Amino acid sequence: MTPNDIPLIGYADRLSAGPGETVEFKVSSRSGQPFEARLVRVLCGDPNPDGPGIKEVPVPSGFEGSWPSHPKDAHLGSFARVPGARPEGGAMTVVATVWPTLPAREGQGIVSWLAGDAGLALMLDGERGTVLKAARPGGGPALEVAVGKPLRSRAWYRVWGSVDPDSGMMTVGQAPLDETPVVDDAGTARRQAGALSPAGAGPGLFIAALGGDPVGGRFNGKIERPYIVGSGPGGASSPPPGEPDPASPVIADWDFSCEIASQRVVDVGPSGWHGELVNLPARAMKGSGWTGDEHCWRHAPGHYGAIHFHDDDLHDCGWETDFTYEVPEDLPSGAYAARLSCGEHEDMIPFFVRPRLGAPGAPICVLVPTFTYTVYGNYSRGLTNDEYRARSRSWGAREHTADDHREYGLSTYNFHRDGSGICYASRLRPVLNLRSGFLSYVDARGSGLRHYPADTHLLDWLEESGYRFDVVTDEDLHREGHDLIAPYQAVLTTSHPEYHTARTLDALERFLGEGGRLMYLGGNGFYWRVALHDDVPGAVEIRRAEGGIRAWAAEPGEYYNAFDGQYGGLWRRNDRPPQRLAGVGFSGQGQFVGSYYVRAPGADDPRAAWIFEGVPDRVLGDFGLSGGGAAGFELDRVDHRLGSPPNTLILATSGQHGDTFVVVPEELLTHLSTWPGEPPEALIRSDMAFFETGRGGAVFSVGSITYCGSLSHNGYDNNISRITRNVLDRFVDPAPFEA
Repeated sequence: MTPNDIPLIGYADRLSAGPGETVEFKVSSRSGQPFEARLVRVLCGDPNPDGPGIKEVPVPSGFEGSWPSHPKDAHLGSFARVPGARPEGGAMTVVATVWPTLPAREGQGIVSWLAGDAGLALMLDGERGTVLKAARPGGGPALEVAVGKPLRSRAWYRVWGSVDPDSGMMTVGQAPLDETPVVDDAGTARRQAGALSPAGAGPGLFIAALGGDPVGGRFNGKIERPYIVGSGPGGASSPPPGEPDPASPVIADWDFSCEIASQRVVDVGPSGWHGELVNLPARAMKGSGWTGDEHCWRHAPGHYGAIHFHDDDLHDCGWETDFTYEVPEDLPSGAYAARLSCGEHEDMIPFFVRPRLGAPGAPICVLVPTFTYTVYGNYSRGLTNDEYRARSRSWGAREHTADDHREYGLSTYNFHRDGSGICYASRLRPVLNLRSGFLSYVDARGSGLRHYPADTHLLDWLEESGYRFDVVTDEDLHREGHDLIAPYQAVLTTSHPEYHTARTLDALERFLGEGGRLMYLGGNGFYWRVALHDDVPGAVEIRRAEGGIRAWAAEPGEYYNAFDGQYGGLWRRNDRPPQRLAGVGFSGQGQFVGSYYVRAPGADDPRAAWIFEGVPDRVLGDFGLSGGGAAGFELDRVDHRLGSPPNTLILATSGQHGDTFVVVPEELLTHLSTWPGEPPEALIRSDMAFFETGRGGAVFSVGSITYCGSLSHNGYDNNISRITRNVLDRFVDPAPFEA
């Protein structure tokens, strides 16, 4: 594990707040001196000396000044904690069904209440396989017995351990549920141990960990139906069943198929020892009895009675609050940050200020994709090399990346240490790439920005162009719904609004249906379905189900979200392709390189000729701070079969994308044929599109992630800037469009 050694770092308890609401800031400062804090409004987060530069405006605040430094650590790893569970002494057997993913690792707790001179622990211990440890009266090293045979990775086993304090006998065993003749991995071991003290004491019981403070011995893999029963002399010498035998006195029985959507573990036994999950292990995981007959856990919860624990899961760092900020009634909506400094070290903690519901401060609303920021949070791209470090130093950019610092958890674009995909992301932790000045790439032709700093290109252009605008986040939109954006003439997206919930899409569709205007100024938007849960603040769930450009693939049978029970994956697989909302949808992807658009016949249609007023150029956007061009990296196209309205005009189309660009896999039927029937190379394009909706509304879409990086070129005087201004000026004009 990389140490918690960043000198100054922090996070906020929320990413957006309205007037009268309070933001709590949590800071880890490892200096012996106080750190300084101040508030700024963020206008541009691009450190490229050839661009607008970092732009911030100081804002008076109640927290400006010095604050005591306190070092704070993040403790990774998921487990279940059962605070009140204290098994009494006497003969007992602990049983669990497990699917280990890193069985070679030592000291992984399965069920444990071992603390000092009391308790018991059933665990995996590398080459020794399943191990039972029991405390002895008066303390001293715990007594152990081990099977002595390692378990296979990603195979189901029944494991158990028994103690009999009267006879002093300890028994431990493991049995594969899918035996492999060429592997000797079943066995039982017994030990005459003498005096034992297995009764519970201390902080309670742990599942998937050994306990301690901080909790250690984290398990990697799935655990299903752990239980404890009273046993006769000598304990179990043959594999117990997967659930308690009715003839055995049940002490506790945790059935993980109960309340799958929750963070509770339910004891269906007589003790009622219910527990809580810590650090978001993955639920709705298929268990040892999954047959493939049912893929939705809601329909067959008994087939999904496993929880997948990881020793690098993280939900909430749980840091204490260092200072707070109550948003004043008169503070303009926008992007803000708490700027921190301590000696030579600095950090910023961003947040957004939205207007009070129903009281917009401007006719324009920028929808900030905080779901996407969270999902990509702490993305370890593997690009932090000497060239990257040299550019960061020369530009004064962020020095810390998730390649070097994994102590705050990684992104859902990464894998857990056990090779499984990360399906939960949280904002309740330091997010290293959610900062101004963070470089995602060494961009030979531009700045190499993604997400938050790249999206400030649009905020900067709006400020420089003299527009008044409000900012809301997609989390706000999910919570408040259509009413949040209803008062605005125009809603603008930023560069990459990729992740959405059903509620956010519903709100945007209703906004357009009631005459609103949408400017989709990015690419690969409205693509993946994510889920939220009211009882798990700050967290987003993503299942990488069938199809799509995927960082990892969900296991068969694990495509349904645990949070809401809905089918995960692409919105296209849920029959809501992006074309239905924005007219364009994800079509091709390549390296972070920008190309240009070429004007199409639709630009001369009388319905859209006003978009090109003052723009005589045929080639559009062959410049910019994102890959050197306005059409690049991830590209969207018009497709009427996928829902592009029949009145959609293609205004311009990109080309010259190079050999690194490929068609997205959901379009491919074979290596030669595509779903729409066009040649694969024809689908690698970005379409700039326009269409009118009912009730006087309209949509303008650019279908490219790199578009906003071109807005500031040549002092904001360029054809991309002019087109955007023409559209926005018309979109804020209340005169209705005619469909």
